[in-house]
Amino acid sequence: QVEFVESGGGLVQPGGSLRLSCTVSRDISFIIYMGWYRQAPGKQRDLVARISRGGSTNYADSVKGRFTISRDNGKNTVYLEMNSLKTEDTAVYYCNFAPEPLGTWGQGTQVTVSS
Repeated sequence: QVEFVESGGGLVQPGGSLRLSCTVSRDISFIIYMGWYRQAPGKQRDLVARISRGGSTNYADSVKGRFTISRDNGKNTVYLEMNSLKTEDTAVYYCNFAPEPLGTWGQGTQVTVSS
């Protein structure tokens, strides 16, 4: 059973920044892609960023140039640096394997962007 523990969310004003962390309960060094997903109220959960085992990254158009995903395989941790936050970034953020996530999810971390 793999567990994901996300943290780092909070309330931030538009234009602000946050850094999310996700610790995984197993060795992720062999996982080809890790991803960050988000789910806004009433919407489906979408993949916003993914990173390969070798460090290659891909981003959804909505966050490109503002978000940066990284991973530390030695710590089994994935990060999401979020800058220039917008109100539409408000959502619960989750990490999981990508692009095919496991059926189990962590509790997520709430990001609220509001003035």
